[in-house]
Amino acid sequence: MKIRKIVICLLVAVIQFLTACSSNTDSAVSAQRPQVDLEKYMGKWYEIARYENWFQKGKTKAFAEYSLRPNGKVDIKNSAYDANGNLTSATAVGFVPNPKDNSRLRISFFRPFYSDYLILDVAPDYSWALVGGESKDYLWILARKEDIPKPTLEHILARATALGYDTSKLIYDE
Repeated sequence: MKIRKIVICLLVAVIQFLTACSSNTDSAVSAQRPQVDLEKYMGKWYEIARYENWFQKGKTKAFAEYSLRPNGKVDIKNSAYDANGNLTSATAVGFVPNPKDNSRLRISFFRPFYSDYLILDVAPDYSWALVGGESKDYLWILARKEDIPKPTLEHILARATALGYDTSKLIYDE
């Protein structure tokens, strides 16, 4: 009986933690995201800049490859080079929880745990994208090429600032 209570308490704590992580909504971020053509969004993206995070610590020259399944789910393969120059990769699956808001995906690298992936802004020609999370603890600038023109970068940074992200925390890839 005592073990059962401990297990139940742990499950409740984990559920509360996960709920807190995934439900931190910021109406400013939510209200200003674009509708996205997911087929145009698919393909290879290079990381231009990011907030430092534990799962990318020490990684460089990161890029992501997105592909759309016939059932509407999204396959994601994130790759980067580690400190020894070895290419490392992680795969995930994502889905659009609400078709009326397809700029929000739910992504999982470790099922059954999902997190929000918000396409905050995207170029009309899908040459760059600004991606973040609800909590504003995550931010990426992605592009179809390994670099982007300075005026474009300045535009993206202004957009991120307007959405409440601290662009001084961005680290830029080599």
